[in-house]
Amino acid sequence: MTTLSAPESDFASRRIWLESYAASVPATLPPLDHETLPELFDDSCSRYADRKAFTSMGRSLTFHELGEQATKIAAWLQAEGFNKGDRIAVMMPNILQNPIIVFGIVKAGMIVVNVNPLYTPRELTHQLKDSGAVGIFVLENFAHTVQAVLDKVALRRVVVTSMGDMLGLKGHLVNFIVRKVKKLVPAWSIPHARSYVSVLADGGKVSFRPEALTRGDIAFLQYTGGTTGVSKGAVLTHGNLIANTMQMSFWLGSAFDNRPRPDPLLFVCALPLYHIFALTVNALMGIACGGHNVLIANPRDIPGFAKELSRYDFNIIIGLNTLFNALMNNEAFRKLDFSHLQLTFGGGMSVQRPVAERWQQITGCPIIEGYGLSETSPVATANPMNAAEFSGCIGMPISSTDVDIRDEEGRSMPLGEVGEICIRGPQVMAGYWQRPEETARVMTPDGFFRTGDVGFMDARGFTKIVDRKKDMILVSGFNVYPNEIEEVAVMHPGIHEAAAIGVPDPHSGEAVKLFVVRKDETLTEQQVKDHCAANLTNYKRPRHVAFIDELPKSNVGKILRKDLRP
Repeated sequence: MTTLSAPESDFASRRIWLESYAASVPATLPPLDHETLPELFDDSCSRYADRKAFTSMGRSLTFHELGEQATKIAAWLQAEGFNKGDRIAVMMPNILQNPIIVFGIVKAGMIVVNVNPLYTPRELTHQLKDSGAVGIFVLENFAHTVQAVLDKVALRRVVVTSMGDMLGLKGHLVNFIVRKVKKLVPAWSIPHARSYVSVLADGGKVSFRPEALTRGDIAFLQYTGGTTGVSKGAVLTHGNLIANTMQMSFWLGSAFDNRPRPDPLLFVCALPLYHIFALTVNALMGIACGGHNVLIANPRDIPGFAKELSRYDFNIIIGLNTLFNALMNNEAFRKLDFSHLQLTFGGGMSVQRPVAERWQQITGCPIIEGYGLSETSPVATANPMNAAEFSGCIGMPISSTDVDIRDEEGRSMPLGEVGEICIRGPQVMAGYWQRPEETARVMTPDGFFRTGDVGFMDARGFTKIVDRKKDMILVSGFNVYPNEIEEVAVMHPGIHEAAAIGVPDPHSGEAVKLFVVRKDETLTEQQVKDHCAANLTNYKRPRHVAFIDELPKSNVGKILRKDLRP
């Protein structure tokens, strides 16, 4: 593809969205107070020392405690011989250990590799090998998965934690229930594994050496399929994440231009912190503003989630369409006191208008939709935070961010015409980890990231997504790529060919449907599903399997997935 770029002066005249900005939101980011995440983190831990930073299962961690314990993790990593730039994986749900470990790694100048704890051994192997991770922190519930890959990866240290490690005396009861009653911890054995508790203790006995970091240093490898199907690490620098945190902080601030702002703000963190949306919009924004995040370890337990919410006067909920829908179908949630709810921010997948309208009816708070990707740290566009109702679009570019709608040749499209959504701004990734060809495919010479999403911009500068350029399937906000599903499927000796598509699903937005051409005529739907379950994490697994005689193909033999869609 030939990419053409308009002169910058001409593009400046196209920034029509600036006219819709709240008065308190700058068109461009001012010089920032912090260059790196440790600077921001340490400043907040000092400034808000006595405030609660995170709460999980009734146990709270103050900013002072968060900073103290993260420093112990950083010191331990250094004492173990890990160096600046080493990749350290974190494989756990939303528990107090998560932010302590993540910021400990970042403070030590190392790179966080966030891992979905539900990954299968195959998926974990790929991510650890691709990133070159040399250490991992994992919740004991998932240690058996790490055990299964030890001979395939180069981990020098494995640190295992339990659900109760940060909960004091209550933690012993929690661990007993998790291990013995609910039986949620499969047997595992990892030679020389260290316990989280012992690592904290040892980290407190050694000195921490602050690392010299710059905005250009890498902070996270955030794995994503991107706009193609190979899982790869979006390289997010300290500058990327500081910029997006500050962009969203200004945006958030505008919600209180004409009404009192609670201080501290209380965030509900139900999305997993290993997902870029929660990492930035919950954890980093909360830290930046001295906010309090209530961590929900298992948001699928809707009754338990609603019970937890009943304990707090929460101000901000950040979630996905599927989460909002599930909550509203719970009677206990509908009876909660929403008088303190100031903001509901939706992203990760399109928010459906019926869901948004019902949410506003129940809570009295509109859903403010935003848009972004792992490659944009993630937020690139958002609706005004003081909007009175759901807009049905993804909003306008945030401060210092440009959005251009381009055709296949890379030319800017007129307002109202459909093309690929392209994004430029300080939050756009540095590239894909050790994949220069993949990076070149998505980055234009004038610095725009080609999202693969198709939409149009209206006369106010608001953008609406109408389709996806690629065959990506979006399941509960997670990207699922047909190539990966098909590759796993044809590993089965009874499958000749396979093709995956997304079909509408009332619970997850979309679900995977797999079309199979059998090699073994006795192959059953359940056998196909069992095979996929052994190799794919839950949201990637086919919910529907259809057997057909042959797959539709082009004249050069390319499978035509579009011909399989209803």
